[in-house]
Amino acid sequence: QVQLVESGGGLVQAGESLRLSCVASGVTSSINAMGWYRQAPGNQRDFVARIDNDSETNYADSVKGRFTISRDNAKNTVYLQMNSLKPEDTAVYYCNAVSGLWSYWGRGTQVTVSS
Repeated sequence: QVQLVESGGGLVQAGESLRLSCVASGVTSSINAMGWYRQAPGNQRDFVARIDNDSETNYADSVKGRFTISRDNAKNTVYLQMNSLKPEDTAVYYCNAVSGLWSYWGRGTQVTVSS
């Protein structure tokens, strides 16, 4: 079992930055990759960014060049640095961890970007 807790969301103006954090606990040694997804009201949950155990990263096209995912293995934490935020980035951001065939989710943190 893996538990995930996100933090760092909030209300910002367009062009500003936020850094999200996700702390993993439980059987963290089994985690293969961690990532971030987001869900805006009325929309499906969409992929944002992913980082695997080799620190290889992937990003959605909509956030490339603006968002950076990183991890601190000693702290079992993954970060999402979000720069140049846009109103369309407004969503609940969820942390995800993949462990073998299992996928774990946090409860989410709200990010609201005003224009």
